Amino acid sequence: MAEKPLYVKFEVSRDLADQIYEVMEAARDTGSVRKGTNETTKAVERNDAELVVMAEDVDPPEILAYLPPLCEEKDVPYGYVPNKRELGSAAGIEVSAASAAIVDPGEAGDELQSVITQLEELQE
Repeated sequence: MAEKPLYVKFEVSRDLADQIYEVMEAARDTGSVRKGTNETTKAVERNDAELVVMAEDVDPPEILAYLPPLCEEKDVPYGYVPNKRELGSAAGIEVSAASAAIVDPGEAGDELQSVITQLEELQE
């Protein structure tokens, strides 16, 4: 397995990554998501983001290096998924997404809370 980029601060299991993709898809369909690093950053800075998701296969990794510390500063939960193309698809775009933010989980509120709880346990 390839070495994780420096911005990846903890490991996310494949099962949890799949849950994150599912929550992102549900939020896309019934709530609101922000796609791409610029939109994600704005959502975090405006305290609109409920969850930030970053892809692990972003190149160069510096694109996302500032995002975990910003999320921590703003007290926004965040996690990782292995694939930027899959993240883009889950967020509702036909291209890769380095990151995305759930702003309104819509009907996925309970699932979002479950994912956030699991992510917080990994960060402890």
